[in-house]
Amino acid sequence: MNQMTPITRSLLLANVVCYLLQLVCKGIGIDLTESLGLHFILASHFGLYQLVTYMFLHGSLTHLFFNMFSLWMFGSLIERTLGRNRFLIYYMVCGIGAGLCQELWQAGQYFMEGMPAYDYIQTGYGLMPMGDYLNLWTTIGASGACYGVLLAFGMLFPNERIMLLIPPIPMKAKYFVIAYAAIELFSAYSSNDNVAHFAHLGGMLFGWLSLRYWRRREQTAHHVYGGWADTQPATPTLGQRLQHWWDGLRPTPRHTKPGNARHTATRQDDYDYNLRQRQKQERMDQILDKIRTSGYSSLTTEEKNELFRLSRD
Repeated sequence: MNQMTPITRSLLLANVVCYLLQLVCKGIGIDLTESLGLHFILASHFGLYQLVTYMFLHGSLTHLFFNMFSLWMFGSLIERTLGRNRFLIYYMVCGIGAGLCQELWQAGQYFMEGMPAYDYIQTGYGLMPMGDYLNLWTTIGASGACYGVLLAFGMLFPNERIMLLIPPIPMKAKYFVIAYAAIELFSAYSSNDNVAHFAHLGGMLFGWLSLRYWRRREQTAHHVYGGWADTQPATPTLGQRLQHWWDGLRPTPRHTKPGNARHTATRQDDYDYNLRQRQKQERMDQILDKIRTSGYSSLTTEEKNELFRLSRD
């Protein structure tokens, strides 16, 4: 397997550093969850920035480990497939979307239980003012973003087999993702734990919407580039092609102004560049088609290195 990709490595380091910072601040009496965790939108401690900061905090070492383990397992492969910039956008959209879904679920709980009519509420901590109680509704963790990465693996490599730990049997990625989503949906309605199940489902939902949006946009443009690179290669328009064809028919003047010569050379350079970009993309398509058909493990070492190189270009 190739080395860990830059964005995945940076996200792992950021989460670990933030967790260590949490421990240090807790030792001096500062709880970062109070300011950086995602509070309920009607709570006095809520801040819009928390939709980003909450996903870099974790409640325990176990919480951090399992999230980072899933990011380590699937992040680099998804980053090589989507490209660096698009993978970072995807990760952040999944995390923010997870937070929004958790906020929506909490709002439903708040209004369905008639809480706006209460000044005080009985809790496990005793009788509390409603304002203080709402500030306890806090969400932290990268789980929503990591569930989005898991969904991307299932959608982009549906037939890739995953070996489960319990029970130790292989399972195709698409069935693995479906099973995880079903468990989360069941747990969201049946359990009373402190796990943000709707945040997990929200990360998968926004991941699915993002991948569908990018795929639909590419199909609409009639240019499907299987690597889903950071930017679509610049393709000459019909007008540019006609202009290039016309320039080839026109006789070359005996005396060409230097400015015109540079302009013509620039157009030729642009056309050559676009041609090279299309050739690279066609090769990327061939490799990714092989991955979708036979799985990532079917690639040769040369093809893996070529995929990594093309995704960085």
